[in-house]
Amino acid sequence: MQISDELIRGVVEEVLTHMRNGQALSKNAATPASVLPAGQWGVFDDVNSAVAAATKAQKAFDSMGIAARKKAVDCVRKVCIDNAEMLGREEFEETKIGRLKDKVQKLTVCAEKTLGVEWLRTEAYAGDFGLTVQEFAPFGVVGIVTPVTHSLPTLAGNAINILAAGNSLVCNPHPGGAKIACRGAQLFNQAIHKAIGVDSLINVIRTPTLESAKAIFDHRDVKLLCVTGGPAVGRAALRSPKRAIVAGPGNPPVVVDETADLENAAKSIVEGAAYDNNLLCIGEKEVFAVAGIFDELMEAMTRYKAVRLNNEQIAKLTKAAFIRGEGEASKLAVNKELIGLDAAVLAKHAGLNVPVDTELLFGETDEAHPFVDHEQMMPFLPFVRVPDAGTAIALAKKYEHGFRHTAVIHSRNVDTITKMGREMDVTLYVQNGPSTASLGAGGEGYLSFSIATPTGEGVTTPLTFTRQRRSTTAAGGMRVM
Repeated sequence: MQISDELIRGVVEEVLTHMRNGQALSKNAATPASVLPAGQWGVFDDVNSAVAAATKAQKAFDSMGIAARKKAVDCVRKVCIDNAEMLGREEFEETKIGRLKDKVQKLTVCAEKTLGVEWLRTEAYAGDFGLTVQEFAPFGVVGIVTPVTHSLPTLAGNAINILAAGNSLVCNPHPGGAKIACRGAQLFNQAIHKAIGVDSLINVIRTPTLESAKAIFDHRDVKLLCVTGGPAVGRAALRSPKRAIVAGPGNPPVVVDETADLENAAKSIVEGAAYDNNLLCIGEKEVFAVAGIFDELMEAMTRYKAVRLNNEQIAKLTKAAFIRGEGEASKLAVNKELIGLDAAVLAKHAGLNVPVDTELLFGETDEAHPFVDHEQMMPFLPFVRVPDAGTAIALAKKYEHGFRHTAVIHSRNVDTITKMGREMDVTLYVQNGPSTASLGAGGEGYLSFSIATPTGEGVTTPLTFTRQRRSTTAAGGMRVM
């Protein structure tokens, strides 16, 4: 089955929005370093050339063994760490969303926390009838799509996983982050070529279009897809004839009950929701707090550089933050021009001036408010007052919309924590910490910027990008113990 033009058109409409909304660099912004001509160090103008280069590179790479994979992965890590400030700034200047310090940190954390060849394993089964070895082998060329919210970190993280598994990749980036994706690919490929003599393991389409997206999804030599983005691109990938690993949308709720450590809850909520101006798909998007501690929690929020808006200010911000298309049946949608802006900038739309270092805006709303219902990706957090923890969990489940992505609870009641975990059935469930703890920032575990919720792989690892092979020797003498 081929992907329809209608679906691809939806993808392109989604990824081109930021370009239409003024993604050009301002006159005062520093110009990012130039990208080399197409065909050099993994940057291509057409999909066929990119896939051909990736196919050739993967065959050479696969013959070199695990040691070469580790060297290639280490090159990606080193480029991210050594150039984090420069590359983070270039991404920030190109996309105009999020916060510079978090753009820089995402690159270093990605390099340090993403799993590599150490996660690979071989399984063996020995018995009276011989020996069976089960290996995890590469697919070949993996086609990926990356979002504007984390363009280079997603490319780098996927590259670490994909190269560790022995594959190469071809990336169709969001147009709003295409330049930084190309810059990163060139630096990665130059370092890898110097280390192991192979070029074009990481390839990027320089000017991503409707045609390039469709070509990657349909290309016979692309064996696997990994798509990180919004609903439209996720639906397109799921309709592909290939296996697709899809990192879909989220609208993570937070529940705070009467047993919670409110200081820790407030600090954690601000830390998670404010990170990169709430661009993370795992970030706290709405809070359901029980009435008994509601006012105390709201007061605690103000001690962590969060500013509370009153009803009038929330109404003004809502009017700016959401738009409705033409026609009576049109749905309310997030105004993409406000996505990822600083809290101080967002506050002006509410008719308020706040300190430039304000981390987060917040305020009380009812449950039906657009900020509760939508994954808005802005540093404003709605708080809903509820009578009890049971109601909070029910509303959390309702407004997570069945994405099964991420949920957070602040409670010291084990029964309540257990109940919410079972009810939500999400991929990432955080107790008594910021959402970022689920990816190893202040919590245990590893990182990925591709969290496959619709297709069930969860936080992707090198094994996500492998296929299983089994080799059996039917001879009893093979067992020596």
